Amino acid sequence: MATLSSNLLFIAFILYLAATLFYGGSIKAKKDINEKKGTNRWGTIAVFLTIVGFISQLGYFITRWIAAGHAPVSNMFEFTTFFGMALVGAFIVIYFIYRTTLLGLFTMPVAILVIAYASMFPKEITPLIPALQSYWLHIHVTTAAIGEAILAISFAAGLIYLVKAIDQTKSNKRTFWLETVMFSLVAVLGFVAVSSVFSGIGYHEKFNWTDKHDNQTVVEYTMPAITGPHEGELLTKDGFKPLIEMPAFINAKKMNTVIWSLMAGLILYSLIRLILRKRIAAALQPLVKNIKLDFVDEISYRSVLIGFPVFTLGALIFAMIWAQMAWSRFWGWDPKEVWALITWLFYAAFMHLRLSKGWHGEKSAWLAVIGFVIIMFNLVAVNLVIAGLHSYAG
Repeated sequence: MATLSSNLLFIAFILYLAATLFYGGSIKAKKDINEKKGTNRWGTIAVFLTIVGFISQLGYFITRWIAAGHAPVSNMFEFTTFFGMALVGAFIVIYFIYRTTLLGLFTMPVAILVIAYASMFPKEITPLIPALQSYWLHIHVTTAAIGEAILAISFAAGLIYLVKAIDQTKSNKRTFWLETVMFSLVAVLGFVAVSSVFSGIGYHEKFNWTDKHDNQTVVEYTMPAITGPHEGELLTKDGFKPLIEMPAFINAKKMNTVIWSLMAGLILYSLIRLILRKRIAAALQPLVKNIKLDFVDEISYRSVLIGFPVFTLGALIFAMIWAQMAWSRFWGWDPKEVWALITWLFYAAFMHLRLSKGWHGEKSAWLAVIGFVIIMFNLVAVNLVIAGLHSYAG
């Protein structure tokens, strides 16, 4: 069953890649991409591949649930793959409302990067720790992920808006920050690349270290240790000695992963810029020349309008109920809880500024992009770097 589950996920990943290529082809087709009735042949094939891929990934989710005996959202691999699946599902729903294949061209690469990112984490099925042995695992985590996935559609639409609206012929703060967003996406690809390389050569080294509770434990690195564990002792003969020792409240191994990802992303981004000889956003601009700004602005806003209440239910209300049952308190200032609250406050401010202050268009697009950055920071940095009650998710 576990093998079948992995195969279904791989098939979904390949179908998503193929769909992305067809979305690109549909944009270059002569038919107006904003047309509400019907799509060109490339777009039809792209949507078909996306749906089949989603069904395949749904099959992965169900078979892994059967094999594990619990909802497969209990660790970084499972949660992130579910987040990717929810993102694709949210796109499919939005597509059939607005009928624009351009959204797929910007959404599917994000879903692909999310799933590829997930594949770098341990994939073994493990028993649930006591804190997770509750039906609230299914309710809280899946609802929060679906909410974040719908909000991610707002990011894709906002990114389309900014790529079209921002003048790429001159350098300024707007072009700098938009390109920073592009670099962040490339950095995720860099993480996948560097993890694959070290995994391929079988790199590993072990450290004996002292955690924040003064307990001695052993940690295994799969990349050279730029950041070493607190009071760490290298156990592997001829292993790479850390350049920096991290304090106990920071997960040194995962901080090391983040640093390697940024370095790999910087190299990859530089190669892309060398090939394109222009900013990535400038290279994408011809693809969005036929899109109407008001159209993508509406998609971005509607996505937040739907995703915000779903996120509120999953990440705050259901989370508090579960926390009260598991730890006899509904709030504890755990890093993950704090960033969930920050995310909620940001999107609450988004709605306020949109409805009360008239922040439409480019201002709204920037808010959608910043919101997704906060979501990804919560997923990556908070889960991987800062130790807390939710560290089991790593």
